[in-house]
Amino acid sequence: MTPQTETPAAGAAAAPVAGSPALVGRRRLFRLYGEVGGRLYLAIAIAAFAVAFAAWSIAAALDLASDLFLPSPVEVWERAVEMARDGTLGSDTWTSFKRISIGFLISTAFGLPIGILIGTYRAAEAAIEPPVDFIRYMPAVAFVPLTIVWVGVDETQKYLIIFIGTFFQQVLLVMDNVKRVPREYVDTGYTLGMRELPILARIVVPSAAPAIWDTLRITLGWAWTWLVVAELVAANDGLGHRIVTAQRFFQTDTIFVAILVIGLLGLAMDQLLRLAARRLFPWDERRRQ
Repeated sequence: MTPQTETPAAGAAAAPVAGSPALVGRRRLFRLYGEVGGRLYLAIAIAAFAVAFAAWSIAAALDLASDLFLPSPVEVWERAVEMARDGTLGSDTWTSFKRISIGFLISTAFGLPIGILIGTYRAAEAAIEPPVDFIRYMPAVAFVPLTIVWVGVDETQKYLIIFIGTFFQQVLLVMDNVKRVPREYVDTGYTLGMRELPILARIVVPSAAPAIWDTLRITLGWAWTWLVVAELVAANDGLGHRIVTAQRFFQTDTIFVAILVIGLLGLAMDQLLRLAARRLFPWDERRRQ
């Protein structure tokens, strides 16, 4: 008689075998710098938002804070629908989006060339970097009353606040991005008989471009912060203005709506920049993950 072998009961889940895809995936997930597939990455991101939403809902349902200070998600949604119907939400969102786009583009138009210049020429760094480094430690919010005196309270003042809060940080980050270009690349250009400007345009800038793009993503978030500061103090419209107006009348649900819209706009712009980076810099290994 042949010995009988035990078989697992029907429906019982088999334990993962060493080397199996499931076990390998778990190890990779909790490994330093381990790669995560696109679908799993998206699932984890959605789960994180779901957990935060659930915590908010539970806190509101258990009355951990008064409705005056912590409205429920349903109340915030109803207020958002009401603001969308009367046109307030759309108008404020478009105004803030327009301001952030124009102000950030102005800052970038000046910050990129200056950052590249001081990152590649030591003489320019000696002349420009110390003053820029000095000014960047000054809080941009302290310039709000000065900008009102200088240019008034029109749109120029909003752009100026975004410029002050973004430009100086942006310049130094771009400088650092350019400095990280391997010197061997530049030396190769000289060996091939290239001149200064062609080396800068065809070697240095393309090599630093992915890092510079990430710098733009980071500074865009800072620009949103300073835009809201400008709208809190001197504005008649915009999401920041809507927040300070709602604060006066204890309309916490309106404050939540404006904050969430700012977060969604910032997230959408950031994701668009990430998507564009994959198309613009296909050679960058970080974009392939």
